[in-house]
Amino acid sequence: MPYSRGVYIAWAMQGLILLNVIYGLATLNPHLVFIGLVGFSLTIIPVLVERRTSISLPWEVNFLIALAVFLHVAGYAQNWYILLYPYYDKMAHFISSITVALLGFVSILLVNRFSCIKMTRLQIFFYIIIFTMAIGAFWEIYEYLMDTFFGAFLVKPLQHGLDDTMIDLIFDLIGAVVVAVLGTLYIQKKTLDELTNPMVDDSTPECEL
Repeated sequence: MPYSRGVYIAWAMQGLILLNVIYGLATLNPHLVFIGLVGFSLTIIPVLVERRTSISLPWEVNFLIALAVFLHVAGYAQNWYILLYPYYDKMAHFISSITVALLGFVSILLVNRFSCIKMTRLQIFFYIIIFTMAIGAFWEIYEYLMDTFFGAFLVKPLQHGLDDTMIDLIFDLIGAVVVAVLGTLYIQKKTLDELTNPMVDDSTPECEL
């Protein structure tokens, strides 16, 4: 079947991420190489999941994953986090939070379909927010640990004080609320099967009570 334009754009971003890894190798920047390789690995997880299971994520999710990773890697490699601070940093956090929240939304739809756990719209709303904020908190911990133990090897610190960390988390919350509101409204218009059928194989077993 033909691929959508979003898939090709996601592939292009994956290529750009690898180019930044090569740039990191050329400039002897181990942190850039590390985040580039980790980021690229994250962008291919949906493909690996699809090959090993019957679950195929929507191309929009794959596109957002590649976009969020590219913004982070390129922002560090090209110094956009410094040159365009704080606007670039907050934009990247907002897009990343929307991506994480959308992954949380898709995951809970699949849990609702294939497990005996059934969540209400209100529960799904708060799950998306809690899931997104948890990932955001882990990311801030990662930045703190990198600054603490590897700060001497970094071109710039990843955190810029308490205000920067708290504003990052606030943008994470805003992105989570946006997806939670739109997601729960979207659920009202379609059944669970209509929402998940494009992502799964018909032969996938469902929960039997």
